[in-house]
Amino acid sequence: MGIYTVIITAGGIGKRMNSDLPKQFIEINEKPILMHTMEQVYHFNPKFQIILTLPEAWKSYWEELLVSHDFRIPHRIVDGGKERYHSIKNALEYCYGDYVVVHDGVRPLVSSQTFNRCLEAVEEHGAIIPVVELKESLRVKSDKGTKSVDRSLYKIVQTPQCFKKDILVKAYSLPFHDGITDDASLVEAAGFEIKTVVGNDENIKITRKGDLKFAELYLK
Repeated sequence: MGIYTVIITAGGIGKRMNSDLPKQFIEINEKPILMHTMEQVYHFNPKFQIILTLPEAWKSYWEELLVSHDFRIPHRIVDGGKERYHSIKNALEYCYGDYVVVHDGVRPLVSSQTFNRCLEAVEEHGAIIPVVELKESLRVKSDKGTKSVDRSLYKIVQTPQCFKKDILVKAYSLPFHDGITDDASLVEAAGFEIKTVVGNDENIKITRKGDLKFAELYLK
């Protein structure tokens, strides 16, 4: 296995959670979501370099949480930028791994099996993302309303998204634009093919209050 850097992005400010506290700091089972996520990564492989991107205004709050929760997983803190793109670009300056894994700070339910599948595939293909099937029916908007589409043609994208470092660095040499929704979309725009592996259904991005209850039950 090569050397890996994991960038954990935690730059959100919780707009959809309707909370004054950024969602990554909301506690589930008496521990901030972000700490649960970091523990998942660390327990999978404690040798990973972990880089955490945080809003500058919340860095001191995070430092206080580290003390109050006696949280000792080694990590480097990097200033989060205006958009996710800028946060990752900042973090890339400090990555020493041959491979870079980007994971959402509010996805604490990623399984070790998903991590394994991603890392096994990235060394062969260079750019890997986990996906899961759609369970619900899907409709697309049109001028006349909506119409049904074949859901088997679509996948839900998750993280960790894994790349050879040189591929990700080249992708982040492209300028920012609003169409960048994740790292894979930028890597694809840089001319690289994205391969997929199976994710795990419970690996949701905690965004709304209902997600908190699901994560609380699962993490117990």
